[in-house]
Amino acid sequence: MPDLDSLISRAEGLLARLEAVLPQPLSAPDWAASSAFRYRKSGAHARLEPVRHVARIRLADLKEVEPQKERLLRNTAQFVAGKPANNVLLTGARGTGKSSLIKACLNEFADQGLRLIEVDKADLVDLPDLVELVSGRPERFIVFCDDLSFDEGEPGYKILKSMLDGSVAEAGDNLLIYATSNRRHLLPEQMRDNLGYRHTEDGEVHPGEAVEEKISLSERFGLWISFYPFSQDEYLAIAGQWLRFFGLGEEQIAAQRQPALVWALERGSRSGRVAYQFARDVAGRGGIEHV
Repeated sequence: MPDLDSLISRAEGLLARLEAVLPQPLSAPDWAASSAFRYRKSGAHARLEPVRHVARIRLADLKEVEPQKERLLRNTAQFVAGKPANNVLLTGARGTGKSSLIKACLNEFADQGLRLIEVDKADLVDLPDLVELVSGRPERFIVFCDDLSFDEGEPGYKILKSMLDGSVAEAGDNLLIYATSNRRHLLPEQMRDNLGYRHTEDGEVHPGEAVEEKISLSERFGLWISFYPFSQDEYLAIAGQWLRFFGLGEEQIAAQRQPALVWALERGSRSGRVAYQFARDVAGRGGIEHV
């Protein structure tokens, strides 16, 4: 028959294995370690990881999005100053600077206490835990969800919808949600949704419940900022800005006009992302080190 020490040892081993699989409360990171954090989840364990190398992009680096920049900057400045501000949904054409603009705002206000927490769509179900963790902190937090969209029935949809507006336990005044998406209403819109429309004799249109449900989430973001495809001149201006960023002179930039257009033609897009990739290629081939 096993002795007492053996039983205790086996019990401790069993408890250790149980602790490994049971959910653990989210613990606070070292908030001074970085201005940006990533929410990571492995099994039942979740943690906030400091971002060691935060993207150094600045507002001045982003061209041809001045109206969008002004609106997001104003909202973020209000938030950092402790004034009322809105959750923000940035939607529109791909590669036009939606995510970059949020990162640039972080760098603009990081020294004033702004912090960013990046959360994947799949982890939005844990959003209430994040809200609880930062509640009462002196910093101002932006929960950032990039390229957000949902398929039918995904669990994070209901949590986000409730947290934005409608939950009894609302987010504190030191936290906002900034999301980017190529879908304006975040959910797939299908032809069968139109079957819910009903027309009355007086001409009034009653949208069906399916359509109402699809737009209800995006409507809960207080501020919508839309981005549009760039014209050729706008694309060339952005490419020129990134070439300056990598240290090229004005004569060198002028000589890259035609190659920049060919690059965009090959990629099938005149987005800001394509312009940045072109500038990196030119700088790399020219032996220019990244600044």
